[in-house]
This record gives sequence, C-alpha cells and structure tokens, in this order.
Amino acid sequence: MLSTSVPARIQPAELARAQQVAANISRSFDAKVVGQSRLRESLLVGLLTGGHILLESVPGLAKTTAAQTVADAVSGEFRRIQCTPDLLPSDIVGTQIYDAAKGSFHTQLGPVHANIVLLDEINRSSAKTQSAMLEAMQERQTSIGGQDYRLPSPFLVLATQNPIEQEGTYQLPEAQMDRFMLKDVLDYPSPAEEAEIIRRIDAGVYTPGQKPAAAASLDAVTEIQELATRIYIDPAVINYIVGLVYVTRNASQYIDARLAGFIEFGASPRASIAFSRAARAVALLNGRDHVIPEDVRSLAHRVLRHRLILNFDAVAEQVPVESVIDAVVAAVQTP
Repeated sequence: MLSTSVPARIQPAELARAQQVAANISRSFDAKVVGQSRLRESLLVGLLTGGHILLESVPGLAKTTAAQTVADAVSGEFRRIQCTPDLLPSDIVGTQIYDAAKGSFHTQLGPVHANIVLLDEINRSSAKTQSAMLEAMQERQTSIGGQDYRLPSPFLVLATQNPIEQEGTYQLPEAQMDRFMLKDVLDYPSPAEEAEIIRRIDAGVYTPGQKPAAAASLDAVTEIQELATRIYIDPAVINYIVGLVYVTRNASQYIDARLAGFIEFGASPRASIAFSRAARAVALLNGRDHVIPEDVRSLAHRVLRHRLILNFDAVAEQVPVESVIDAVVAAVQTP
C-alpha cells in the first residue's frame, strides 16, 4: 500500500539555517570564481539534490576551480579525473592490488570515492569507462573484487564536455546523458569580469595551496539535503512540470510546425523528476518553503537541453535546442 504521509512542515528557523549555509557557500564561491552565477546555482542545486551535472564550455572557464572551491567550502574531498581514450574503468572505481610481501590482495579505491568528482572531458574516455562512471553515479557504490563499496555522502559528479576538438572523442549516448540532472553551458566572461580575474591572479588569490576556511560542514549539507525534500510542490505546479515534458513528446500539436519538425525524441520521465527535485532546491535557495512556476521555468534550459534529441535538419540549419525549449515553455499555460 502506498504511503500518503505528508512531509513535516518546514520551520522558519530551518529555512533560515539553510539559507545561511547556502549563503556561506556562495560567498566562498564568489571569492574564488568571477561571475558564473548560473554555474554557482547549478552546483548548489546539485549539492542539495544529489543530482549530477554535465557542463559544456570551451577551456579556461573555471570549471575545475569552481568544483574545487565548492568542495573546500563544505569540507569535502575533491578529485579530478582527466579522461583520455586509454583510461580504464579500474582507474576510476579502483582495483585490487597484490601485496607480494603478505601474499594477499588489498583494495585500492579509485578517485570516484570522493564527495565532489570532476570528470574532465568525459567524451574523451571510452564507452566502457563512461559506463563504469555512470553506473557508480547511479548506484552510489562501486564493486571491486566482488565486494561493494559505498560512495561518500554527499556525492556530486561534474562531467565536462569540450565542444571543440571532436577528434578522438566518444560522444555520450543520449540515454546516458539523460542520467545527468542538469546540463549547463558556460559563456565567456565579460571584459570587466576578465579584468577582475587578472587582478585576482596578481593578488595571489589562486596561489597553489592557498585554501580558505570551510564555509559549512558535510553534516550541514546533509541537513539541507533532507530539508530540500520537504519543500512543498502544489499539484498545479506538478501538472505544469508534466505538461512541459508532455509537449516535448507531442510538439506538433502545440508549437510551430517548423520547430516541432526538428524534434526527433522528447524528454523522458527523468526530466519531470529532475524538474521537481531541482525546483525544490531553487525554492530553498530563494528562502521559500514552496515551489513556484518561476522556479521551474528558470530550470527549463538546464533540464531539457540534453534530453531533447533534435534531428539532422536542426543540425544542418544550426537551430539551437534552446529555441525549441523556449517554444515548448511558451506553449504551456503557467498555473
């Protein structure tokens, strides 16, 4: 029998505590990373929900710095994995090593056993290695020598893709990309932001080994993760989420025929789940104990851009997927 219990009401003190923790992490982020406010929100959403993030950008836009900064801010362990075609699954999850002196094997855990893992240029690793990483992300554990090893909590994976230099890459299958909660595309900094980056370099902000004091603890992150699950979503907002995803699968009935013709496949139910979980986190970050439609709309590009599969005509005409998503959002009435 299905449970119909209602989550406990969030107290104002709990909401204030969560906002304080998020604000502390944000300040640590802003102290190291210039601009990139949307990336900061995406990282916080991933941290609060346990959802993983796919980042796409050209090199040099502070992806590693951002991930390292968030890990430092929450006293978490950070690992960066540089993907190459010869990277093996055991290089990520770990392996058993024979100790000749003792005549026995011992387990060496791989770098995926950390709180925040940056999987740099995931599309440069082979399909087998990509599969091993995605399995660890989904199951929250690895299996080495027939024994299971739980991954730490909280656990967040940031996988990056480089849109240039496609030679020697293995494109992520659409079904695997669907396992990422959000996909964010980073832009170049403005001239003022780029000048600020240079000033901070001259001031020694990025000196190796310089680590700021932690802004929060892992226990505090776990607390606000639980709080995020108790954020209220009205049935009308749930229907709004489902309506957005439904339109992506039946676009010809709701949006311009030309744009609808570019959609090969619509979004899966994982999109609806991602919308609801991420919208709760956005509401919490904005100091509310309930989700509003604007929370959902603010996530539309990040939730749908890697789940809407466009056909060859869209590629040939260079139609951005965001244009199709905007048409879908416009077609669904806001509650």
